[in-house]
Amino acid sequence: MNEFHPFLPQDAGNNNLIGRIWDPDAQGPRLVTVRDGMLHDISALAPTFSALLEFDDLPTRIAQAPDAPLLAVSDCLEASLDAEGDPATWHLLAPCDLQAIKACGVTFASSMLERVIEEQARGDSQKAATLRETVTSLIGDDLSRLTPGSAEAEALKAKLVELDVWSQYLEVGIGPDAEVFTKSQPMSAVGLGHRVGIHPASKWNNPEPEVVLAVDSRGQVRGATLGNDVNLRDVEGRSALLLGKAKDNNASCAIGPFVRLFDDDFDIDSVRALEVTLDVRGEDGFHLDAVSSMNQISRDPLDLVGQTLGTHHQYPDGFMLFLGTLFAPTQDRDTQGSGFTHHLEDVVTIATPTLGALVNRVDTSDRIRPWQFGSGALLNYLVRQRPGA
Repeated sequence: MNEFHPFLPQDAGNNNLIGRIWDPDAQGPRLVTVRDGMLHDISALAPTFSALLEFDDLPTRIAQAPDAPLLAVSDCLEASLDAEGDPATWHLLAPCDLQAIKACGVTFASSMLERVIEEQARGDSQKAATLRETVTSLIGDDLSRLTPGSAEAEALKAKLVELDVWSQYLEVGIGPDAEVFTKSQPMSAVGLGHRVGIHPASKWNNPEPEVVLAVDSRGQVRGATLGNDVNLRDVEGRSALLLGKAKDNNASCAIGPFVRLFDDDFDIDSVRALEVTLDVRGEDGFHLDAVSSMNQISRDPLDLVGQTLGTHHQYPDGFMLFLGTLFAPTQDRDTQGSGFTHHLEDVVTIATPTLGALVNRVDTSDRIRPWQFGSGALLNYLVRQRPGA
């Protein structure tokens, strides 16, 4: 617990936290930083969050920005939980704006095995338990020491092909190329307190607690935050070609609460050592808790950044990169052998002491407030905010 709020990093008074908050009067976002228990407006530094990350001396610029208090951090965090994205009230937004929202899949051995099981089950959760036993008997349950793309990985691939259990998920899990996909559209992510969406047709789904890197247009990692890469296991299990439907729905991507900038006390090595906890609490009394340890990731975070951006692909507004999760939900919830799936009104908390906590409640994507404030709305808002406009 810190002196401000349990949703903030434990050392919230000694780090650079930046984010976005909705201003109900101006009907648009403001860029903010945390200072002395208050959210201060730093919108004068840059028009967008993506532009803000382009400054090499960003921590210095933020430290030198004049005080411009908007409201107490604790009040904003509590209001965000109640607002659920209501444009008539102050609330935190996802910290990113124009950045592409990318995600890496199958970066942890245990989640890789679960993806293989999803594929073999063709999206049927009732078959998962039997298949899990079969698959692990063939390839084991600990591939964490296997370097993707190595000679040892190629030898294992040859063996699995011979046994006729090779999978596209094993290809990206232990092969040379990482899975990097578009999670959702710029401006579509939701922040702390907003409901997260499950497609109403899905019967087998789960949260994915992840670390999210904030990367500028040059490929430099400027900071990190938390994310929920909401996933529909039955949809993706039917066909990997349905990845878009499984991953990108209204409010299916949550990021926040703030981006913590890299500095002398927090850097990429800090990210490599993070332990991210997941807590799911349902109205039915169900409770699930799990831990995703970044030190068990199969691909280094900087390798994932390098596979996303390079001479082959540019992101002029930067990108947010989900690094994948160790969490693979197998705990039965409704019936024996059916594994975990969300119920409506589940409260999902993703947390780590150095980044704070991201809290969202689960609903179906068609019942959640529609996404309406996109890139065009942001540009119109910025025009209105110009002096003399």
